[in-house]
This record gives sequence, C-alpha cells and structure tokens, in this order.
Amino acid sequence: MHPVLFQIGSLVLPSYAAVVALGVLAALALSQSTARKVQIDAGKLWNLSILSLFAAIVAARLLLVAANWSLLRLHPAWLLGLAMVHHPLVAGVGALAGAICAVIYARHAKLPLAATADTLAAPLALGLAFEQNGALLAGSGWGVEAEPGLRWAVTYTSPQAAIWSGTPLGIALHPVQAYAALSYFALAIFLFLYLPIRRRSGDVAGLGLMGASIAIFMTELWRDRVGRGSLFHGALDGPQIAALLLLLAAAWMLRERSGAPRFDTIATRTGDTIQA
Repeated sequence: MHPVLFQIGSLVLPSYAAVVALGVLAALALSQSTARKVQIDAGKLWNLSILSLFAAIVAARLLLVAANWSLLRLHPAWLLGLAMVHHPLVAGVGALAGAICAVIYARHAKLPLAATADTLAAPLALGLAFEQNGALLAGSGWGVEAEPGLRWAVTYTSPQAAIWSGTPLGIALHPVQAYAALSYFALAIFLFLYLPIRRRSGDVAGLGLMGASIAIFMTELWRDRVGRGSLFHGALDGPQIAALLLLLAAAWMLRERSGAPRFDTIATRTGDTIQA
C-alpha cells in the first residue's frame, strides 16, 4: 500500500494523517447536520468537537512521550516521529480524554448529554471509517496472513510501513482495516437515518456503542495480535476487552429509564391536546 502520500525533500506527508484529517472534516460537517436534526446548538457542538479532538490528541501524545521518555531524552528529534505511531492503548487513552472533555464542556454549555451523544454518534462512526482507511494505507493494525487465493488480500512492500508500524512485508494479509471501515461506514449511515425517528434521547448513542463494539470484536478476529495484548491464554485481545466494555455501556444507555419521556408518547399527547 502507500504509507506516504507524497514527499518533497525532507517533508513527508503520511497517508494516515491525510486521510484522518479528511475524516475529521467529514465528521465535523456531518455533526452540523445532525445537530439541526436534534435541535442542538450547532456552534456549541462545533466547539465541543474541536476541544475534545484537541484533548484526545494531547493525551495520546503525552502517553507516547511518557512511554518513550528515556529514548527521547537522548534523541529529541524522534519526537516528530511519534506522530507515526499507532497503538490500541494510545487510541483508547485519546478516546477517553476526548470523552471526558466532551462531558465537561457539555455540562458547562448546558447541552443535554443524551441528545448531544445522539448527535455525535453518526459523525464518530464516519470518522472511524476514515481512520481505518488511513490505517489500511499505512499498514497499521494489519491483518493475519490471508488464505491462498484470497483475491482481496493486500501485500505491503514499503519500508516505511515496516519502520512506522512494524508491518510484515511481502506477505499477503487480510485487509482487516477495510473490513472495519466498511462496518463503521454502514453504522454511520444507519445511525444518521435512525436519528430523526429515535424514540428517546440516548437511543442512537446506545446503538452506536453497540454497533462499534460488535465491529471491533469481530474485526479483531482477522487482526494480527502483535502488541495488542491478550487475556485468557490468548482467547481475547485488548481491543476485544474494550469492545465488551462498550457493549455494557450500550446496554446501560438503552435500558428502560423511568421518567424518561419517549418521543412517540410526547407526539401522542400533543395530538390529543390539539384535538381537544
């Protein structure tokens, strides 16, 4: 594949960074549309998204700096190379920091948490689809060796893929990143279409968490587990454990909540009032 989009002298633009940046723009644009559907202040949602993105990036970089501090002290220039490092733990820490920042800002701006989460569900799924396409180009989170004759297998030959991500070269692999990207893209479409007909605030976010957990758990079956951790003698890896936690969070959001008004009930009551 192509981990480098283009290079001019010593200036290198990684394909991963370019595709992720495009995904961020697409997600931000979609969030403005979903904000109008949910009747959330689009300006406040924009601010929330930017602040959360910044928090995620800073947290992920700080973790990488802390983990590689002894080497960075000897080779400060390697700090620039941290942008090429992709790891599930780094992604998880960044996502957690972004979520915490989002909750803090939503409370400060007096945005309803459940409705705001519904608004962000489809854009986040779309952003993840772009991120996995970037990972496919970069060779990050590569798949297991493909069966002989698999027509859609990918073979990496670029030295940058091996240097930046440890990708095995010259071996036909399952394009698991493409599997994940298709799953997230389909999830984004479903969540966007379901948003106007949701029955209760929080349902779209709950379905988004459920869909993401299933996509993560299933696609991990085709990922190489090098550096992804393992539990129960290799039965589960780190991202699959995270997927199970997301599934529990989805169940919590989709639970029946006493006192929570349903949109169909509200519409019925409004209709009765008008008829009266």
